Amino acid sequence: MKQELPSTLEEKRHSLAHLLASAILELYSNAQITLGPAIDTGFYYDIFLSTTLSEKDLGIIQKRMEKLLPTWESFIEKKVAPNEAREFFEGNPFKQELINEIELRGEDITLYTSGNFTDLCRGGHVSSMKEIQKNSFKLHRIAGAYWRGDEKNPMLTRIYGLAFDTAEELSEHLTMLEEAEKRDHRKLGKELDLFTFSELVGPGLPLFTPRGTLLRDLIVHKIQTIQSGLGYQRVSIPHITKSDLYKTSGHWEKFGAELMRVTGGQTGDEFVMKPMNCPHHTQIYASRMRSYRDLPIRYMESTMVYRDEQAGELLGLSRVRSITQDDGHVFCTPEQVLQEVRNVIHVVREFYTALGMWGDENSYWVSLSVRDPKTPEKYLGDNDRWNKAEQILEEAATLEKINFRQVEGEATFYGPKLDFQFYDAIKRERQLATVQIDMVMPVRFGLEYTNSEGQKETPIMIHRAIAGSLERFLAIIIEHFAGHFPLWLAPTQVTILPVSPEIHGDHAQNIAHTLSQAGFRVETLNDNDSLGKRIRRSKLMKIPYILVVGDSEVIEKMYTLEGRSENKKEKRNLAELIERLKNEIQ
Repeated sequence: MKQELPSTLEEKRHSLAHLLASAILELYSNAQITLGPAIDTGFYYDIFLSTTLSEKDLGIIQKRMEKLLPTWESFIEKKVAPNEAREFFEGNPFKQELINEIELRGEDITLYTSGNFTDLCRGGHVSSMKEIQKNSFKLHRIAGAYWRGDEKNPMLTRIYGLAFDTAEELSEHLTMLEEAEKRDHRKLGKELDLFTFSELVGPGLPLFTPRGTLLRDLIVHKIQTIQSGLGYQRVSIPHITKSDLYKTSGHWEKFGAELMRVTGGQTGDEFVMKPMNCPHHTQIYASRMRSYRDLPIRYMESTMVYRDEQAGELLGLSRVRSITQDDGHVFCTPEQVLQEVRNVIHVVREFYTALGMWGDENSYWVSLSVRDPKTPEKYLGDNDRWNKAEQILEEAATLEKINFRQVEGEATFYGPKLDFQFYDAIKRERQLATVQIDMVMPVRFGLEYTNSEGQKETPIMIHRAIAGSLERFLAIIIEHFAGHFPLWLAPTQVTILPVSPEIHGDHAQNIAHTLSQAGFRVETLNDNDSLGKRIRRSKLMKIPYILVVGDSEVIEKMYTLEGRSENKKEKRNLAELIERLKNEIQ
């Protein structure tokens, strides 16, 4: 007798999506079901409903799912002809559309049944519903979603569910979500006065306050400082371009729908807002003849790009329409590629170590993102070049002894890459830095250099981003640190509070001046609020250190730093305080 293997978590989640759809149909007679896949933390199902659901309805639907669960056994597969499928789903235009597409592709049409419910599906279910624990899943939230992601299509109700192998794992995830809510960068960004949005400016277009702008500048400066010895040169490019640039690069064909288009008011010429910087950088390279002696050439800049994201997909700083990239591109010979990739890895390691995010192998991993051999049509360029580029990335990752694994299908259309995945403070995986080898764009733009034999060759292009999108990076580190930034990154590092502004204010200002001269970012709160209120304000703004100035401080010139990492509140003179703070930053 053949022994059944335990079902995977993805199969459990997929099966629960069917259970959700069945519960919906039993509770809402006018519902039309569409699609319901498994996702990273559970599942969802999109339903067309004339009724508006609220969060309180989730409990009712959850109870119906729990009631149905013991009545279901395994899923029974049945292959049917297109007309039989259409007849079964008569009156449901969404399923009819899917059936027509499957028929056009020449694929089998399969229906799967469990209990009294039948759905159009490709398969991938549990072998027995008894494998799913009653308390291992929970309906989580309701959202809106356009059919097939197109805003011209009907709006559907999307019901999300969480699902894990055990009730304990579900409980752990729910605890993590509670912590994530406390750390939500949208809430903290407002409380810490870092950024804002305006209806007059438009959705997905964040405005950064002085504190938020300083935070961005500190990040860029840190990256530039780390890579200062590697020969990167700053460049600057316009924010708009003719469409020809992206048609030549190949981006127009791949991402044309995401481009923001601009028409000249007087000339009527059509331009697009740049969605990436690499094609522009190729034109700086192409502006003059290059020799092998000139290479490698390394360009970098921190600049904004624009993408026409759908309004429903915008989310705080995590998904925006104006994206600031800390972008860099290297043009080099084939012999130089390996070292250049290793240089980028060095910068990534040092930067994320400074943030406390690069530690042992449990704090990060690196995806060696290569082609999907089953879909070669998705990728541009010569097969031999692809093989060589993938080998170089693997060699670089091996030599640098980083925690990596190969992932098929995650390469860009122009080349393979190393994607650095970090785990934040509550163990969420975040994709941040990347280094990519591009063998396509230099060919498409006809880039050349003269080799030692006087012959023309095509350079290799390397794309690198350390923080990636500054907006998304800020969203991640705000949540990672819950607003308690490392001392080197805090917009204000020390707040000085005179007990009595009239009596101790001048002395407080003198301390602030000395600390500022030593390179620290200092704020003095000497308004008429009580000392207790000013201390509370400083703590709410998550300032790393507070220095209170009263009679004894004025007389003795000895001070106590009160802060998150100061266990013993020892009094020090100003020179000792400065040394103490510098040591922490270093």
